[in-house]
Amino acid sequence: MNLSSRLRAARLAGRSSAFALVEIMIVVLIIGLLAMIAIPNVKRALERARLQAIRVNLRTIDSVKTQWAAENKKGGNETPTEADLAPFFQGSKFPTAVVGETYQINNVDSAPTAITQSKLLDVPAGGTITMDE
Repeated sequence: MNLSSRLRAARLAGRSSAFALVEIMIVVLIIGLLAMIAIPNVKRALERARLQAIRVNLRTIDSVKTQWAAENKKGGNETPTEADLAPFFQGSKFPTAVVGETYQINNVDSAPTAITQSKLLDVPAGGTITMDE
């Protein structure tokens, strides 16, 4: 065995198969960076889903309101209450709030709106959400 072979064998024999602290720190750093990228996207996706759920509720209220007016022979300036509309919803229950918003039914000719208690994407706290956005 020559000298270079002996040195190489000695180096390999002294080497451990465990991870070094630096390698573990690099892995933790990479995981942290990925979390920094992912968390804001998840938060935005949740807000977008909540806003979409509110808009679905508004469309449902609008459709039920039209059905109520037709069945009760009401004009466009009539405003139903939640109790008036409840029998027309599935399970006879007015839609529940998604994030604590308050639904404004409005009259038959006007679209319903929702006033949110918390910020959702571009809608500030206390802002109005409509069906069309």
